[in-house]
Amino acid sequence: MSGSQPTSSRLEAGAVEPSTGARLGAGAVEPSTDARLGAGAVEPSTGARLEAGAVEPSTDARLAALAEPLRSAPELIGAYQGGVYLLSPDEDVLELTLSFGAIRQFTRGWQHVALASAIPVTDAVRTGARIWVGGGEEMARRYPRVAVGMPYAFCLAAAPLVAAERAYGAVFFIWPAAHPAELSQRERHGLAEIARRLTELLARADPPIRPAPRPVPVSPPGGAADPLLATVARLPDGVCSLGLDGRLALVTTQAARLLGRPVEQLLGVKPWTALPWLRDPIYEYHYRAAMISGEPSSFVALRPPDHWLSFRLFPDPYGVTVRVAAAAVTDRALPDAPPMSDPLADPMPHTRPGALYHILHLATALTEAASVQDVVSMVSDQIVPGFGGQAVAVLLAESGKLRLVGHRGYPPGLVDQFDGTPLTESTPGVQAATVPAPAFFETRGELERLYAGRPETQDGMAAWAYLPLVTSGRLIGTCVLAFAEPHRFALEERAVLTALGGLIAQALDRARLYDTKSGLARGLQDRLLPSVLPTIPGLRTAARYLPATEGMDIGGDFYDLIRVDRDAVAVVIGDVQGHNVNAAALMGQIRTAVRAFATADSDPSTVMARTNRLVLDLGTNLLASCAYLRVDLPRRQAWLADAGHPVPVLRSPDGRARLLAPRSGVVLNVDPAAEYPQTLIRLPVGTTLLLYTDGLVETPGGDLDQALARLTSTLARHGGEPLDQLADTLIDQSGQAEHRTDDVALLLVRSVAD
Repeated sequence: MSGSQPTSSRLEAGAVEPSTGARLGAGAVEPSTDARLGAGAVEPSTGARLEAGAVEPSTDARLAALAEPLRSAPELIGAYQGGVYLLSPDEDVLELTLSFGAIRQFTRGWQHVALASAIPVTDAVRTGARIWVGGGEEMARRYPRVAVGMPYAFCLAAAPLVAAERAYGAVFFIWPAAHPAELSQRERHGLAEIARRLTELLARADPPIRPAPRPVPVSPPGGAADPLLATVARLPDGVCSLGLDGRLALVTTQAARLLGRPVEQLLGVKPWTALPWLRDPIYEYHYRAAMISGEPSSFVALRPPDHWLSFRLFPDPYGVTVRVAAAAVTDRALPDAPPMSDPLADPMPHTRPGALYHILHLATALTEAASVQDVVSMVSDQIVPGFGGQAVAVLLAESGKLRLVGHRGYPPGLVDQFDGTPLTESTPGVQAATVPAPAFFETRGELERLYAGRPETQDGMAAWAYLPLVTSGRLIGTCVLAFAEPHRFALEERAVLTALGGLIAQALDRARLYDTKSGLARGLQDRLLPSVLPTIPGLRTAARYLPATEGMDIGGDFYDLIRVDRDAVAVVIGDVQGHNVNAAALMGQIRTAVRAFATADSDPSTVMARTNRLVLDLGTNLLASCAYLRVDLPRRQAWLADAGHPVPVLRSPDGRARLLAPRSGVVLNVDPAAEYPQTLIRLPVGTTLLLYTDGLVETPGGDLDQALARLTSTLARHGGEPLDQLADTLIDQSGQAEHRTDDVALLLVRSVAD
């Protein structure tokens, strides 16, 4: 019984979390034109994207056809950034398949999205309707997590790719902040046209088009004009060009001099990779703000030891031009912030909100982590890239040993040797798990001096941060962040990592409790449902149970098949309100009571009345529906008593299916004097009877009459199939196979010749 149906949370389409780590850009590499500016060389960077008619060799050629509708977006709707998500083969995940324009470098954390997640593209797929967010305020109001993860001003639209009631995925686009709060009629029609063309291509594809291993970049048509190289070379300030992938495609000699690196060391790489002093997340924020909002941005940064530089970013749909100049900063004081409307004024003052950025970003992400593996994935996706790390491992203290619960970034099998390390051994992991103080090793030599001969020094890494996981005053384990190269841990970085260790510990503690409760609850429910239905001469049966995909994956739906005597069998299905341990426990009590009453009395009305009084005596507030069917095997007929349960569907031997209209009593646990009249159902050979719970036909906002009509039609068309196959078909056709707000049970009974 669904009771109060939870609404699915919604996340906006294309709302991409910023990956951590400061940089001026990120993504793949575009080719640039070879050029010479004075003594400095500008060489082509490497990489590829889907230009007009150009396809990467490893890319399915059919993806190139999908790219063409995207390339029409600037003309049809005035959008230069967006992408296409396709459903995975199991249809429970949306995979980012094509990324259009600069958006590809902002989607690292959003390339694989569970359909149950609340982002705009999943909302578009689930609802079959266009999703529109008209600006930053609306985003913050409707989707606060997206606003935190992507705190930029922009507008967004997502449209489903659906044909003949089959969903293929969704397409999304974003516009700068200056876009009006609503889509124009021309933009609505253009978006619908792009979605239609994409859907037609997907529907005609045989075999189906599957997502590529990585999103395939698609460039807007045309391109920016070639830079006037000679003119740029004469400027006293440095000039850099970043492509849509965020890598440096052009660096003037003056820019290289100011940045303190030769031109050849800068081309084709991300600025924060070549320049470690640009790793503060504030710089990434300004870059992202410029690319997403389409408006200029600026900041100043300190190039060690004492060179202050100003950076002014000027974006367009094809990349960013960066103007680099020496900043006039005296006594390490910074100039006042200029008005944002004047991009050529002195840049904004440099602040260091990196610590708050990391803490806020991870804390926001960890609110959605349900299991231990969710936490490990969050740490890997959000923390490792942000600090330039290579790998992460999480070990928890259990029964006197450190147990490896998850890792990312290490070669397969390498860290398994650390699983089961006794807490009495002298290792950096044990030290962090038993003493509430972090340990930072900036080089392999530092680690080997303290732990000579330990396997930890031979894990292929060159620097480590061992973070104690402390929650509620308890040490529960260690989080290890490893670096491929020697790494200097600045004082602020050490403080941030230590604080993040506390957040990780709290999330792991909650996740372990959830995993334990969920495992116990599922075990309880598995024991309460029959593992195998008995074989009954003259009948064939099949059953299915699917827990809700929200909450603890348990519920109160149940079914049973009871051999009453030689000539009779009882068929029972019921639904207890709720999706928790209480619902599962009450379900077990009702099932046991029905079994006891069924063997003592042959009258279905009496069985239901006695069960109702027992539930009332239990003193619970939960309601329950139930249908009890006593089948007379020799006469091939059955008597049904119904306690507010969804009506059965019967398929006659001639192939016609219909909803039955039994006389029904109230649900259990309402009225101690309730009566449950009986209805006769005839079951000639070839008849199939479907009993089910409301989770099979009820969805939030759905039309129940349409769902029942669809269920009846499906039983009529497929009722001749073997029962196990028919049960799977009914689940699939109901649309409840992947995302369910309620648990689902169904029981099929077919009358066959002895």
